[in-house]
Amino acid sequence: MAAGEAGPSGACLTRAGRWLARGRAWAGGRCAVCRAWCEGDLCACCSARFAFAVPRCPGCALALDAPAEAAGDTRCTRCRLAPPPWSGAVAGVDYGYPWDRLLADFKFHQRLDAVGALLQPLLARLQAQRGGGLRVVAVPLSRERLRERGYNQSWELARRLARALALEARADALFRVRDTGHQLGLQRGARQANLHSAFVVTPRHASWVRGARIALVDDVLTTGATAHAATRALRAAGAREVQVWTVARTPA
Repeated sequence: MAAGEAGPSGACLTRAGRWLARGRAWAGGRCAVCRAWCEGDLCACCSARFAFAVPRCPGCALALDAPAEAAGDTRCTRCRLAPPPWSGAVAGVDYGYPWDRLLADFKFHQRLDAVGALLQPLLARLQAQRGGGLRVVAVPLSRERLRERGYNQSWELARRLARALALEARADALFRVRDTGHQLGLQRGARQANLHSAFVVTPRHASWVRGARIALVDDVLTTGATAHAATRALRAAGAREVQVWTVARTPA
């Protein structure tokens, strides 16, 4: 700067610093829920309001009520009476606002930018309790549904989880033999009948599944019919253990 030339005032420098700080925050993106600028996919306010951790049944991932938690019951009544075929289930949140909207946009409207926010609560739970040596498998779509949608939402979740947790993942280890149609609106028994023998482990990946501990990833756990059918296929192929990981759990 030449002698006698006026420099920027302290107030201007302060404003510039504030704008630079905001720019660094803005570089992260916008919150998937409230659309405020934030450093990650979910702002701190929405995370505290909608993604807080609650005690869940390790068998089916249902949120435990206060009396059960106080009594020290780690599993819900249904899982104690009729344990599911998988060894444990982990869900990030209950299926409800705003996750139902985000999942619908992600699943049916190609909102792949919502994946980070959807995975944040689940990933926090997995990082707190996971063990090593798991192999990650996604619940597959039928060829017809994959052609219609253009991508498998469960694989989009699974591959990002595997990368974040440094685990192996395969997109095609599990195969859907037939198109079972939409499960929405079907009761538990109808869902189970609809999915009977719907999945198989592909022969080329049979050795990868045999003897392995598998994490089965899906977007929502509702009646558990899909997870039951997929778990049976994985266990029939020799998987030593199957866990179920889902973004959301439909409340009881």
